[in-house]
Amino acid sequence: QVQLVESGGGLVQPGDSLTLSCVVSGRTFTYYTMGWSRQTPGKEREFVAAMHWSGGNIFYRESVKGRFTISRDNAKNTVYLQMTSLKPEDTAVYYCTAGFDRFKPDYWGQGTQVTVSS
Repeated sequence: QVQLVESGGGLVQPGDSLTLSCVVSGRTFTYYTMGWSRQTPGKEREFVAAMHWSGGNIFYRESVKGRFTISRDNAKNTVYLQMTSLKPEDTAVYYCTAGFDRFKPDYWGQGTQVTVSS
């Protein structure tokens, strides 16, 4: 089992920055691809960003490239999603994920709300 606990969501204005954190625990999570997905009401969850715990194989959805950065701190067992130049369409519940397939993760966190509004 892998446990994922997100934090860092909130209400920000368009153009602002926000960093989400995900503390990871459990056995063998260092073999997994870590990622972030998001969901808005009435829509399916969508992939946002992912990276292997080793630091390689980094992927982003097209709409966040150049604005979002995924990273991890091995010493803190934490994965981050740095979000800059936020737009209203980035508003969603963001989930930390872990698994072997970045589009079909095996584990999900509880989610953290990000609202971008003026």
